Amino acid sequence: MSEQALEGAREEEVQRLAAAIDLKDPGTILRFGAAAQSRAQAAADAMLEGAQNRETGEAGATLSAMLAALKGFDVTTLAEKPGFFQRLFTRAGAEVAAITQRYEGVRAQVEEIGDRLDTHRTKLLEDVERLERLYAATLDWFHALADHIEAGQRVLARTDAELIPALEAAAARESDPLAPQALRDARAARDELERRVHDLRLTRQVAMQALPSIRLIQENDKALAAKIQSVLANTVPLWRQQLAQALAIHRMREAGQAVKAATDLTNTLLTANAETLRRGNAEARRELERGSFDIEAVKQANAALVGTIEDSLRIADEAKAQRRAAEAELAKCEQDIRRALSAARARENPAPR
Repeated sequence: MSEQALEGAREEEVQRLAAAIDLKDPGTILRFGAAAQSRAQAAADAMLEGAQNRETGEAGATLSAMLAALKGFDVTTLAEKPGFFQRLFTRAGAEVAAITQRYEGVRAQVEEIGDRLDTHRTKLLEDVERLERLYAATLDWFHALADHIEAGQRVLARTDAELIPALEAAAARESDPLAPQALRDARAARDELERRVHDLRLTRQVAMQALPSIRLIQENDKALAAKIQSVLANTVPLWRQQLAQALAIHRMREAGQAVKAATDLTNTLLTANAETLRRGNAEARRELERGSFDIEAVKQANAALVGTIEDSLRIADEAKAQRRAAEAELAKCEQDIRRALSAARARENPAPR
């Protein structure tokens, strides 16, 4: 309905209400606006029900329980480097198994709380819709009171401008002995109507105060429902992802320790081989020095020794180059992971248009 049509409809309603007022009939004044004022009790009951909404309190308590459960299970400690005594008295596999077992218990608790939160969220959204209907009804109530006030004011203005002066003139002529009583009755009815209009103004103020109160309760319900949705859609998945990353880092560290052990063993074998070669060369030299010896054999042994040394240096250089290449590949892998995560985050949070 357009604004002009709405104004026309309200004008017709005001005229109808004004026409229903008969100053000669006290009942029309007493009944004037009574139906509109009776909505105050219904609005007050609805506001009290919204303010005492148990669903809001239970949803807040359930949400707090969810956050407490998530905070109580800190998965970041798994990614930290264990201390010496922890490594000495705790096996890595047992530690991961304990973390996983505890996670299963917390996950069941989180899923149960999540189901309750989803139920609370549905009820909160239903309350939001109910409050929207209450707001519309209260707004109609406010307009109805305004129409009654306008109609009463028009009747009062017409009474002061036309009826009262006419009755005063009739009473002044003293031709009708009942004219003074009619004037008194008209003034009393006029005052009664003025009191009714004043009461309606007070009721309209109550309706005006109810409108922002309804919106406040509605906004609180919407904010809580949105927070529940955010926790279910973002916080819980991120918590699970953090656990997966912590376990992966822990296993990666174990693999690194295994590689280090293999490298240490290789170094030990190289050192042992060098010592063995040294002892064998010394024994050979002593045998050669005991009598005549073949210079070519010595030169060949010396060349083999030099080759051994060069092979060792070359192997060491190749190992260093392989480690640098591995570091570069690891850095590239890390950049790829970060870039993929950034792209996923961008898709989850598209830029506003």
